[in-house]
Amino acid sequence: METAIKRLYTLRAIKLAHTLIWVFFVLCIIGIPAYGHRGDFLVAGILFCLVLLECLVLAFNRMRCPLTEVAARYTYSRQDNFDIYLPLGIARYNKEIFGALFVVGSGYALFRWLVS
Repeated sequence: METAIKRLYTLRAIKLAHTLIWVFFVLCIIGIPAYGHRGDFLVAGILFCLVLLECLVLAFNRMRCPLTEVAARYTYSRQDNFDIYLPLGIARYNKEIFGALFVVGSGYALFRWLVS
């Protein structure tokens, strides 16, 4: 019993950390076009580089967050959101949704930079 409770709390801690990291990168993705619109291209560029670094981490980890592997040790569930506090639909299409927003937002910021 004690082991099951410890596993549950560990899984919850991993899910919370994963969710907070996800929120950070979503804010970065949203910030790229926002700062580009304001003309603050240095901040937009830094945010772009942070997200690009995260993309490299995913690429070197078979397009999965390293925390997914850690969370998998503490549960048998393999739903798309077993490792993060997100609705199932968002977790399932996370890369598609936020990848598209990253590309479009970065393109917009680049456009603003080129025409300024």
